[in-house]
Amino acid sequence: MFRPVVHPSRAGGLVIRIPIVGWSTRVQLRAVAVSLVALALMFAVFAWSLAVGDFPVSIRNVLLSLVGQGDADARFIVRTLRLPRGLTAILVGASFGLSGAIFQRIARNPLASPDIIGVNAGAAASAVFVIVILKGSALQTTIGALLGALVTGVAVYLLAYKRGVTGYRLVLVGIGVTSILESVVSYLLTRARIFDAQKATVWLTGSLNGRGWEHVHPVSLALLVLLPASLFLARHLKVLELGDDTAAGLGARVELTRGALLMVGVALAAVATASAGPVGFVALVAPQIARRLVRARTVALIPSAAIGALLLEASDLVGRRIVAPTELPVGVITAIVGAPYLLYLLARANRIGSGG
Repeated sequence: MFRPVVHPSRAGGLVIRIPIVGWSTRVQLRAVAVSLVALALMFAVFAWSLAVGDFPVSIRNVLLSLVGQGDADARFIVRTLRLPRGLTAILVGASFGLSGAIFQRIARNPLASPDIIGVNAGAAASAVFVIVILKGSALQTTIGALLGALVTGVAVYLLAYKRGVTGYRLVLVGIGVTSILESVVSYLLTRARIFDAQKATVWLTGSLNGRGWEHVHPVSLALLVLLPASLFLARHLKVLELGDDTAAGLGARVELTRGALLMVGVALAAVATASAGPVGFVALVAPQIARRLVRARTVALIPSAAIGALLLEASDLVGRRIVAPTELPVGVITAIVGAPYLLYLLARANRIGSGG
């Protein structure tokens, strides 16, 4: 039978087992509670973002429009004009939060996030190359950003590999690669015409303005595949945190597992960056907030994804309304929130003489 068996865990939480496939997992009740609260807050912000704008819609009409009811004008404003942007914010934020949690747990370093170790910079350099040199369309820019992020992620991993990958070396190599790629971006911008430079600069800031269903679908499909893959591989994270020698002694295939997790994290960050641009700091901050709220020593992947979605949705709403009718790109808001936190992490790492 596929009926799961649930019983209390001695370490806290619940253990869920499916005997016929030999699969089991431990669920922390606090992590579930944090995820549910974050998702509830995210939905409230999401509904609010659909209601406000140049043509305000009541929350009641927003909820009716989401289920295909209400008047025609409200349905058009909500479902056609605002819903794709809101869903893109949720999906991109969840992807960044999940990716950041994977990187930070593998590296055992709070600075290890895709925007710090070069993945976002690779997407940016590739996208600017498509915009400035190839004069590519929006679709070609998205594909270029995706390929650039994937190639950069693989390159950083290979450069950091030396009989294994340590978190501190991964961060240092990533920072170096990021600096190189930022120089490439600066050079490309000096070669660009005014219109292309403006277009590239807007993309580099990270924005959800003008996002449609063509941006929603790729991130949805990516999460549909990569979220279960990350949860399946996450059971090995606890073993990897014991160190390579101990993990190998316990029978774990260390490099294969670490490489698979890194590729999942890179793919999540790549798809998110391709859809919304290199939105900074969400992948850095969301996992840290999740771990502090959950408290228990758990991988906290789902809480990180939920908080990432909440952060990006709230940041986009603030960017739209804080100086309305002018909109600020969401990347500006996340930078205002995330940059002080990055400075705090760097100061803390300097005090304790390690990577965090």
